[in-house]
Amino acid sequence: MFGNARLAISAYQKVGVDAAVEVADPHRLILLLFAGAQAAVGNARAAMQDKRTAAKGEAISKAIDIIGNGLKVSLDLGQGGEIAERLDALYDYLVLRLLHANLDNDLPALEEVAALLEEIHGAWREISPSAAKPAQKAALA
Repeated sequence: MFGNARLAISAYQKVGVDAAVEVADPHRLILLLFAGAQAAVGNARAAMQDKRTAAKGEAISKAIDIIGNGLKVSLDLGQGGEIAERLDALYDYLVLRLLHANLDNDLPALEEVAALLEEIHGAWREISPSAAKPAQKAALA
């Protein structure tokens, strides 16, 4: 009984995420990637604490995939200048810390990654195009 409910919830969540991605602008997509990476790191942390090795590995792999094949490849190194270069290096560092956390069951490494992801995610939230519009309107008034 609960297995079917979990499948239904999982399917609903997948549809919700797919729908959000389909209508998202590039900035929103980055925010969704950060949220997904943070959720994966949180799942890895819980699995590590519960000694669920396979689940830990899957969650860390998901976080690595989101960071390496989502956030990192979204960078425009040609146009982004020093900020893009620094983010590129930071994403490489996050992937290395996740690999280390997985191999050594290093909870502080996961916590470090979670904190860095939250810091960058917060910065992305602050530069939201919709958040800038009221300030632009005030400047024009």
